[in-house]
Amino acid sequence: MYRIKKVLNHNSFIGIKKEDNKEYLVIGKGIVFGKKVSEKVEIREGDMVYSLQKLTDRGEAKDMIKSISPVCLELANEILNNAEKEFGKIDRSILFPMADHIEFAVKRIRNHEQISNPLTEDIRILFYKEYHVAKSIEQLLMEKFQLQIDEHEIGYIALHVHSAIEDEKVSQAMQVARAVRECISLVEKQTGHKIDVMSMSYNRLMNHVRYMVARAISKEKLKVSMNDYMEIKFPEAFHTAKKICAEIEQNLKLTLDEVEIGYLAMHIERVMDSELKDNK
Repeated sequence: MYRIKKVLNHNSFIGIKKEDNKEYLVIGKGIVFGKKVSEKVEIREGDMVYSLQKLTDRGEAKDMIKSISPVCLELANEILNNAEKEFGKIDRSILFPMADHIEFAVKRIRNHEQISNPLTEDIRILFYKEYHVAKSIEQLLMEKFQLQIDEHEIGYIALHVHSAIEDEKVSQAMQVARAVRECISLVEKQTGHKIDVMSMSYNRLMNHVRYMVARAISKEKLKVSMNDYMEIKFPEAFHTAKKICAEIEQNLKLTLDEVEIGYLAMHIERVMDSELKDNK
């Protein structure tokens, strides 16, 4: 049971929970239609409840909600509903920073401002399912505001979706995407050829970098070293891998286990070999 503290619109309100006397955001279709402050509301199946005691990367939820329109909160809630259908249980506390991003995206679109995200293509491939879920914002924005959102904005929302399903902050997911992009760029420079982002070798390399960064964050270590073999057998790929690892460490402020060089070199060699064969 919740007592209405503030009605946001017909579909959402800020309420005080009877059991703990704390504030929550409640979202549900028509949940407070015709209701007033201080009235009591029962939660129905399908209604979503969000604690306003949550601390996010952008501040406290109870402060953030003051500057976010109820419609953008609803849109973020709908995207999270779609994410839950795709991935199962998710962390819904990401609602507030996601809604905040949507709020600013709407303002940018209305002002004819366009953000650029050089990692959009990498995000689309690296977090394919998350991007697919985030893409549902297209129809929602058109229905609510008659606005067309671009792929760069969708890419950022995909990172929020990823943050809801993984124990990983949006900024960290962005760092992983950036590490993948830097790795691919260095390999392209080394081979002198543009890598086909739809190729199997690209996807293997991309996923390897993703999990390599994840291992560095979790302090997990690979047990077998391939360094000596790769350095002798494929010195060019090994040199590239060593350079990439050094740059990832510097840019992401992480420490990579030296063993990672050999395994990365193995994936780089596959890409280089594949690219050279395709360009003969």
